[in-house]
Amino acid sequence: MKIRKAVFPVAGLGTRVLPATKAMPKEMLTIVDKPLIQYVYDEAREAGIEHFIFVTGRNKNVIEDHFDKMFELDATLAARGKKAEQEILAQNQPDAGAVSFTRQQAPLGLGHAVWCARDIVGNEPFAVVLPDELVLNTPGCLKQMIETAATLGEKSNVIAVEAVPDHLTHQYGICGVGKRTGKMFEVDGMVEKPAKGTAPSNLSITGRYILQPEIFKILETQERGAGGEIQLTDAMIGLAKSQKFYGVEFEGERHDCGSKPGFLRANIAYGLKRPELRDGLIAEMKKYLGQ
Repeated sequence: MKIRKAVFPVAGLGTRVLPATKAMPKEMLTIVDKPLIQYVYDEAREAGIEHFIFVTGRNKNVIEDHFDKMFELDATLAARGKKAEQEILAQNQPDAGAVSFTRQQAPLGLGHAVWCARDIVGNEPFAVVLPDELVLNTPGCLKQMIETAATLGEKSNVIAVEAVPDHLTHQYGICGVGKRTGKMFEVDGMVEKPAKGTAPSNLSITGRYILQPEIFKILETQERGAGGEIQLTDAMIGLAKSQKFYGVEFEGERHDCGSKPGFLRANIAYGLKRPELRDGLIAEMKKYLGQ
């Protein structure tokens, strides 16, 4: 099962981190020195993705600009002899024709955002990557999933899962656990935000998916679910009636950068992983904490 395309839903309003996102897309908020969208693009590229599909909304043009060439900047860096900075920009530059953008005209939920990419994806399996969820690990979360998908049948679906505290399961999409093989297991049912005490497990569905194209037909007529939105989990429940789903407990540290505490935690975690920043960051943290 070859996964060539990845969908990045980037049309959200980022209300959890207002006012930072009033005029700036949350996907362009920086973790250390790179925007969120660059981290997930790099994760997808590491996993072998060839075509990157961004489902955008109004006021998101800066995302498209980020993945375009800036000739004035390149010329200025060249004139000043800043070769290191030029190399960084070149590394982040997608190949010509490898990036597509489409609009989600109304905020109708994740399922609707994925459906908006149907014509670009076509009739082949694809990945969905939520840009406000980062997984700090090498190899990345998506690469781990694609390696798992390569061992499965052609019409298999894969979701990344993470254990959450039992008392918080009502806040997440939760999956049931069937036959297990190491970090992978057959998904035995899914439920979006189950009532307290009714969750089939404590394994939450996180922001990485590998889905078959038949999901689009279900999303086309999917009724609104939790929050009055078209939920991707509801469509996956429908697809699970005819296709198998597998869960992968990925290796790595997940950061929910769509929340203020998660965003701050991610900056510290990613900063500590940078050798040139680690010692200085630790010194500043000790100073701040009075140690």
